[in-house]
Amino acid sequence: MILVDTSVWVDHFHHSDETLKELLLSNQVCIHPFILGELSCGNFRNRKEVLSLLRTLRSIDQVLDEEVFILIEDRKLFGRGLGFIDIHLLASALIHHVPIWTRDKSLRLVAGQLGISY
Repeated sequence: MILVDTSVWVDHFHHSDETLKELLLSNQVCIHPFILGELSCGNFRNRKEVLSLLRTLRSIDQVLDEEVFILIEDRKLFGRGLGFIDIHLLASALIHHVPIWTRDKSLRLVAGQLGISY
């Protein structure tokens, strides 16, 4: 399974991504509630249908905020250009042993350092 970040989805909605299509067809994509939430705030073509389809993807559980605070301190993730949602995604990916596919430079860099970048 691969956790596909909001940045990849947004790009895919504008210009179809062949790799993402292949991963979807082979049931290799999972989603996080925060990614679904971010996408729900967007305005894109076929929004209702797309969101309905995204809800059918395997969802990985979000971690407790306290676990995120611990990860921030233990891995020194403060001051690295990451937001709270980014670190929530990292924590969930670490716990569920899934790589993150993102186009966000800061998130991709840290995911790589943690060994969970796709």
